[in-house]
Amino acid sequence: MKKQKWIILATAAGLLATTGASAAGLIEKVSGQLRGDISVSVNGEKTQLHPVYIDGKAYIPVRDAAEAFGYGISWNQKQLDLTSKNAPAEEAEYAMTSGVVASATANADGGVRLEVLGTGPNAWIILTADAKSVVTGADGKKIAAGDLKAGMHIIAEYGPAIAMSYPGQSHAASVTVTAERLVKENAVYSVEKADGGWRIQFSELKDGVDTPVLTLQSGKETRLVDKEGRSADWTQIKPGTPVRAYYGPTITEGQVAALDTVVVLEQQPTAEQIAAYREIAWKLVPAEQLPHLLTKKEEAQVAVIEPDSAGLMAADEAAKKRVEEIKAAGGKLIAVNYSTDQDALIGPLTIVFDPETEKLVGYFVRR
Repeated sequence: MKKQKWIILATAAGLLATTGASAAGLIEKVSGQLRGDISVSVNGEKTQLHPVYIDGKAYIPVRDAAEAFGYGISWNQKQLDLTSKNAPAEEAEYAMTSGVVASATANADGGVRLEVLGTGPNAWIILTADAKSVVTGADGKKIAAGDLKAGMHIIAEYGPAIAMSYPGQSHAASVTVTAERLVKENAVYSVEKADGGWRIQFSELKDGVDTPVLTLQSGKETRLVDKEGRSADWTQIKPGTPVRAYYGPTITEGQVAALDTVVVLEQQPTAEQIAAYREIAWKLVPAEQLPHLLTKKEEAQVAVIEPDSAGLMAADEAAKKRVEEIKAAGGKLIAVNYSTDQDALIGPLTIVFDPETEKLVGYFVRR
């Protein structure tokens, strides 16, 4: 028995109204009469629904009507889906990634927020693993979601919904831990081509002298990426370049280990800069979005991003031109992310601005 599904397509006017774009010439005002003296019955049983008459036609609220007829309703900004609650569920379609956990942060409901640098269309993604996620080791034994941690190499299935924020965010349906890596974050002491790959060394200060203490060797499977999971070039790494390396876990007596992933880091903004960026972004939040914000101004996530970051939508033509200028000059943008009460429907709100002019340049697409 096939799943019953109604689809109500949004009109162009309705779509523009929900996104805040100009709808001049597309929206027509209408007036109607709410007929409280007329009730609606479903299968002979009266409901609380009352129609509104517009131009002689009766209209009833879609959400209330759907519930009355036994349908569930969901809205993805482009269409309304009405699905029979009695119909058998379709098998969900999941995306997959394989990579290293860059950070793992526990959340209030016992789950964990995983920042994953992996593969696929969402090479840098935030996954939430919780009691609904199937978490196992390579041996198939179950692992508590709260035991996931930075440095683990995982294979994850996620979706089917993905918030088009930056980075993308989704729920982890399953997580398989294939290995646990050691993590070294420091400036590179030396780098050279060797043994068909690249070899980097880290040092420590001993008796006032920088002394190599760890050598890491890349192989065919080694991934070199920037902080946003995009492929980087080994020529970007020079002595003094800050990186985060995931390696091992096996280390030889000579302190040599195999590299899994190398993340080329950039200088992070200071605490004072982050506070200033939060103040700037707060003033740029659209007035109609302020009532929906769940994140406090002083708790917003701040990131330095590339002008060509995927999902960035310029606010207007002038902003688009400015983004291209910043890109040509090798500059950066600031992205400040807010959780909202609309996240489940359209995703979080991310404000992107030019740190030099402090002017809004755009937003990340909300699904």
